[in-house]
Amino acid sequence: MDTIFARSTAPGRAGVAIIRVSGPRAWEVVHRLTGRALPAPRQAVVRKIWGLDELLDQGMVLIFEAGRSFTGEESAEIHLHGSEAVVRAVLSVLRGFDGVRDASAGEFTRRALENDRMDLAEVEGLGALIDAETEAQRRQAMGLVGGHFQAMAAEWRAGLLDVLASLEACVDFADEEVPEDAAHGMASVLAAMAERMRGEARGAVAASTIARGFEVAIVGEPNAGKSTLLNRLAGRDAAITSEVAGTTRDILEVRMEIGGHLVTLLDTAGIRSSDDVIERLGVERARRRSGEADLRVFLDAAPEGMEVRPGDIVVTGKADVSVVRPGQLGVSGRTGAGIDDLLSAIGSELEARVADAGLATTERQAAALERAACALEEASIVLDNQPDRVEVASERVRSGILAIDELIGRIGVEDVLGEIFSRFCIGK
Repeated sequence: MDTIFARSTAPGRAGVAIIRVSGPRAWEVVHRLTGRALPAPRQAVVRKIWGLDELLDQGMVLIFEAGRSFTGEESAEIHLHGSEAVVRAVLSVLRGFDGVRDASAGEFTRRALENDRMDLAEVEGLGALIDAETEAQRRQAMGLVGGHFQAMAAEWRAGLLDVLASLEACVDFADEEVPEDAAHGMASVLAAMAERMRGEARGAVAASTIARGFEVAIVGEPNAGKSTLLNRLAGRDAAITSEVAGTTRDILEVRMEIGGHLVTLLDTAGIRSSDDVIERLGVERARRRSGEADLRVFLDAAPEGMEVRPGDIVVTGKADVSVVRPGQLGVSGRTGAGIDDLLSAIGSELEARVADAGLATTERQAAALERAACALEEASIVLDNQPDRVEVASERVRSGILAIDELIGRIGVEDVLGEIFSRFCIGK
C-alpha cells in the first residue's frame, strides 16, 4: 500500500499547519525530513525540517506505531508554522519521495475503516461531526463517533445470537417438540426488538432534519416589517428595507443557529394582488417557498389564501407602533422588542419536532434497521403461529443479524463507500 500524505488543517494563514503521513514509509519520511533519529512513538519533539539542501522550517513531529494510530498504520504528523509558503515547500519535498503520494478525499479515514480502527457508523458520524455547524448537529454526530450507536447495535446482535442459539438447538433436536411457552417467549423477545429497531428507523427521519437544518419563512402582507425583522434576527443588514410596499421581490436567505439548530430564515415578498408582473412573480415564489418551509412566522395574520399550520407562529409585527392583542407575541425589528421571545418560540417548536430523533441518522442506517425489523417480525409470527417450523424462524433471525452487520458496516457496504468518502475533505 502506498504511503499517503496531506495537509490536515484548513488552508490559509494560521499559527500551526499539520501535515499527516500514513503508510509503510511514514517513519522513513520523518527521518528524511529531519535527518535525525526518530522520536519515541507518541512523544512530540521539535525538529528542523529540511528540503533537499535547505532548511524549510522548524516544527514538531510525532510518530505513531501500527495499531496505535488513527489509520491503524505506521503514521506521522508534522506540525509546521502556518505559512502557506512553508506548507507548499514541505508538500513539494514529500511528492519527490518514491512510494509516497497525495492522499485522496477521506483516504485516511477509509484506511481506518479497512484496518478495523473504526466501523462504518463511526465513519458516518465523523463526517457529520466535521460538517457540524450547530450544537444539535454536534451532539447527533457524537452519538455515532462516541460509540453509543455501536453499543446499541452490539446489544441487539448479542440478543439475536442468544435467540438463534436456542432456535438452532431446537433444530438439532428436531425429534423433540419446542415447548409452546418457550416459542412464545422467543417470539415476544423478537417482536420487542423489531419494535425498537422500527422506532430507531422512524427517528432517523427527525435526525436527518437536524443534519440538513430547518427552513423558517417570514410571511406577511407588504410593509408588515418582514425584512426589518429578518435584519434584527440576523444581526446585520441582510435585506433592503423601505417604507415603500413591495420592496422585497425575491426570496432572501440567511443561515443562523436558533436553539442549537441550523435554521435558514427566508424573507419573502409581501403577499398581495398586484398588477406589477415582477411583483406577481415574487408573490408566487413567496407562496410556494413558504408552503415548503418547515415553519412559518406570520406577521399579524396569515395572508389571504394561506392557512396557519400546526406549529406555525403568528406574531404582531411593528410592536413599537402597533397594538398587541392579549395572548399574542409582539415583535419589533426596529427596536428589538419581543425578539428573544420569538427566538425562544421558534427554538421550542423545532426541538419538539426532533424529539423523536434517535441515534440513526442516515437513510442507509434507516434502511438496514427496517430490513432487520421486518426479518424479526416474520420470525416472531412464525414462532407464535407455527412453533414447529423452527428452521424458518431461525433463517429469519439470521437475516436480521446480517442486517445489523450491514448497519455497522461489517458486510455488504462496498457499494456505498465511494459515496460516503467522497464527502470527506482531503487530509481526513
